[in-house]
Amino acid sequence: MKVGVVGAGTMGRGIGQIFAQSGHDVIIIDVSPEALNFARKDIKNSLERLLKKDKIKEAPETILGRIEFLGDIESLKSCAIVIEAVFERIDIKKDTLAKISSFVSEDAVIGSNTSSISIDVLSRSVKRPERFLGIHFFNPVPVMSLVEIVPSEATSREILETTTELLKSVGKDPVFSKNFPGFISNRILMPMIREAILTYEQGIASPSDIDKTFMLGMNHPMGPLKLADFIGLDVCYDIMEVLYRDFGNPSFKPPITLKNLVDSGKLGVKSGRGFYNYKVKKE
Repeated sequence: MKVGVVGAGTMGRGIGQIFAQSGHDVIIIDVSPEALNFARKDIKNSLERLLKKDKIKEAPETILGRIEFLGDIESLKSCAIVIEAVFERIDIKKDTLAKISSFVSEDAVIGSNTSSISIDVLSRSVKRPERFLGIHFFNPVPVMSLVEIVPSEATSREILETTTELLKSVGKDPVFSKNFPGFISNRILMPMIREAILTYEQGIASPSDIDKTFMLGMNHPMGPLKLADFIGLDVCYDIMEVLYRDFGNPSFKPPITLKNLVDSGKLGVKSGRGFYNYKVKKE
């Protein structure tokens, strides 16, 4: 099967990698040549780490050879499934999905990797909404087995079943969510992260003590502020905005501290600074 991924960011390149690891031919599309070059290097590094840990058997070069890095969305014509993995902004996603839909075959499945945006709303951007659904992977995609599958009102049972089996075949363990803002994971996670930020914002405790409380007291592998840095503070902000807008509940409203960090370019691990300082790896 040929798999298309639109967006060469963290999620897009992870999605492309796991399908290539499972023997599928993959096309990763991005308008930025720099993003495509970085994606190639990052996937190669990821595969080399997995080989050292004996998590894969094939040579990284062999797996990487199944991936094409292209800037032309028309190249998706031959793909049986295309997954959109662009920024978590509804206007960008709708525009991208409309372009995808105009080039893929009528039999292709289109999925969105959105973590919070209504699948019913996004489905109106594609020509065949019965062949569209939400496919929310978790970061880092090559490591995390969970995938949230979110059908729209129009998604056919056949597409839901075949997509589920495809995801299982590449080592993922799907859960199913109705089309509510935030689905399962972010409906629960973002309020927790929000309260952790407010606890810091109000001077109650330091980021390290807030995170230590969750790690040692609740047995979480990572505290909520460190996790927010890992997800990306801009992504957390966008998801909270969706939850706040769609539910109309102030308990989902992004804190001022989060907005200030995002506005200043402190986005977490990917920028080298968020609630913590990180050493940015230079390529």
